Order: sequence, then structure tokens, then C-alpha cells
Amino acid sequence: MIVMENDTLAIPNMSDSSSEMSQNTSQENDFTPSKLGTKDYWDQAYQRELETFKDIGDVGEIWFGEESMDRVIRWIETQNLPDDISILDIGTGNGMFLVELAKQGFTKLTGVDYSSASVELAKGVLREEGFTEVNIVEMDFLNPPSGLTSFDMCMDKGTFDAISLNPADGQQGKAQYVASLRRLLRPQGLFIITSCNWTKEQLLQIFSPGFELVKELPTPRFQFGGVTGNSVTALVFRHQA
Repeated sequence: MIVMENDTLAIPNMSDSSSEMSQNTSQENDFTPSKLGTKDYWDQAYQRELETFKDIGDVGEIWFGEESMDRVIRWIETQNLPDDISILDIGTGNGMFLVELAKQGFTKLTGVDYSSASVELAKGVLREEGFTEVNIVEMDFLNPPSGLTSFDMCMDKGTFDAISLNPADGQQGKAQYVASLRRLLRPQGLFIITSCNWTKEQLLQIFSPGFELVKELPTPRFQFGGVTGNSVTALVFRHQA
């Protein structure tokens, strides 16, 4: 699990040094491949969390911490969106993002993850919270099934980061991710991404053309070596299909 504590990176090797990241905004500034980009890693991680949930009811960690999740929820609240918009949570993990959206009254929620243990965990968490109508699908986002419908909003909190670290081919994974997003997000639909690997400028390059920046959500800032930057980037895009 990619864990953030108070939006401070808690796992090494997930990003280059902050000073380098703030100065080099090239899309080609990739990161050292890591096991965090492999399916085996996440299968094992979610299997442990699933067993813990079954034993003591602990839902596990929230990617980047609760504040990152709450930040997105607060922004969504300000938009006065209809309750019946269709929302896709990419790499849903333990499903807690969907729990919070369901508590806000949203009724058409779907979470996808390529880990079967994650899917079982998310279903269990949602069931315990009383939200059995939320749709959880075992699926590789890079290769979505043809029958999956398009969505009004897609959200990502760490999945694109992990794909970028795939030792097999992070570049191809990023390209497939963008292609899948374009296919699954309706024209004028919103895409909200939270990343601890990529700066605002890099994300603008990666998702351009095709996506227009709507909003940069405020995130904690830090200073290191005389350079000021953000430990997390959170952006809202609109699909310009």
C-alpha cells in the first residue's frame, strides 16, 4: 500500500528528490522501476490486509492518508453535482473512497482493481458500511473489457503512480492508462488525480492533448534545500474529446 502520513511520503523510492522534481518537469523524467509497480506486490499487500480485515475488522491503510481523500471529497461537494452521476474509482484498493462518496449520497459508484484480494476486501468493507449496491469489478484498467460503460467522473489516488513504476514497461503502461481513460471517461467528464510522483507540469504533459486542467487542489507545501514544492499533486481535468 502506498501510504502517506499527513501527506508526507512514507515509502522510499516512490519519487525522485523533491528539489529535482520541482526543477525538472519533463515527461521523460521517469523513476527507478520498483516492485510497487508489480501486480505480485499488490496481490500480497491486499491479501495481508484482507486477512487482517477478516480477523479484526481493520480496513487497512488509506492511500496518501485521509487528508488526501478528504481534499477530493471536499472539492466534489462544492460542485453541487447530481447524485446519479457515474463515478469510477481507478485502483479502488480497500474501497474507502467509495464509502465516503456513498455517504455523500452518490448512487452510481464503481471501483476497479486488478487484485482479486483488493476486490474481496473492498466488497467486505462496503458491505460492513451498508453500501452493497456499489459495483466492484476485478479488472486491469490498462485493458478494460469492451462492455464497461463510460463514466462522468474518474478518480485516481496512486494507481497512475504505481503503473509508472512497473519494471516491465512503465512507458507503455502510462500510454495504455491514458488510452483507457480517454475511452472510459465521457466527453466533458472529470478526471481527478492525486500523485506523489508527478508534478503539475508533468501531469499536464502526460495527459495532453485530450484533457484540460480545471483546478489544482491545494496540497501541503514544504521547503528543501531552498526550493519550495509540494509533496502531493492533486489535479482536476476535463475530458476534451
